Amino acid sequence: MNIQKVSFSNKAEEQLAGRLELPLDQKPHNFVIFAHCFTCTKNLTAVRNIGRALTDAGFGVLRFDFTGLGESEGDFENTNFSGNVDDLVEAADFLAENYMAPTLLIGHSLGGAAAIFAASKIQSIKAVAVINSPSNPLHVMHLLKDSTDEINKNGKAKVNLGGIDFTIRKQFLDDLENKPLIDVVSSFGKALLILHSPQDTMVGIKNAEEIYKAAKHPKSFVSLDGADHLLTKKEDSHYAGQVIAGWASHYVDIEPPEEIKSKSKVAASLNSDDKFSTTLKLGDHHLIADEPTNYGGNNWSLAL
Repeated sequence: MNIQKVSFSNKAEEQLAGRLELPLDQKPHNFVIFAHCFTCTKNLTAVRNIGRALTDAGFGVLRFDFTGLGESEGDFENTNFSGNVDDLVEAADFLAENYMAPTLLIGHSLGGAAAIFAASKIQSIKAVAVINSPSNPLHVMHLLKDSTDEINKNGKAKVNLGGIDFTIRKQFLDDLENKPLIDVVSSFGKALLILHSPQDTMVGIKNAEEIYKAAKHPKSFVSLDGADHLLTKKEDSHYAGQVIAGWASHYVDIEPPEEIKSKSKVAASLNSDDKFSTTLKLGDHHLIADEPTNYGGNNWSLAL
């Protein structure tokens, strides 16, 4: 896997930081955009594992931080759900102008809802996959339940989510109330894959049922049995990535791979974010080299 640092502007001309992951030995046949979960970042382990499974299948994957999160510029407290959708549209424009227009959108949790809204605005998107996503953006309100009164009274409140303090403004809540996801998914005209864990305690499986019932064919559902909301076990996120890659290949155009010419018979990709984890290609064989966690590695032992 070849990983490149990229950046592009949002509507406010603030720079959004991303990582573009490309197959190690061929040019991508399609490009994917990944929308991370509420207050997460592009570097969530599950996001990276899913991206790795897709690049193994020949896709190019763009993962980036929404405005005000991670390495991206902007102030999170001034953002809203609509802003996340706009960021995805800008990401699609960036790929179209510099690489190839994206054909697949993937969203995790609230990022899945944003992906559905964005897909309706991006003509090149042919397929959308959502992972443990709510059927209504307002579902995020349960994360803020202890602070909603203060937000409504004072216009904003500081909320601790996952050990990090975020300031949430009332305009964020107001924006969520005006986003009828079910109406959008019933008419957006894209192939849809819904992946959801029956054991998800943050976004219940009922949400997947509601999205599925509202959507028109082609639509598919895959159970992520045993997984938690964030797909913290690497086998769960890798499985999700493999399923998405296989499913999407039915809905996007895939030309025979154009291999990257190289005199070397050994190719390797090493990214600082992955510590000692290294994707290697030796002739026609793929594997991952790593070190144990007590030496600072990820202890990956996956043969590709």
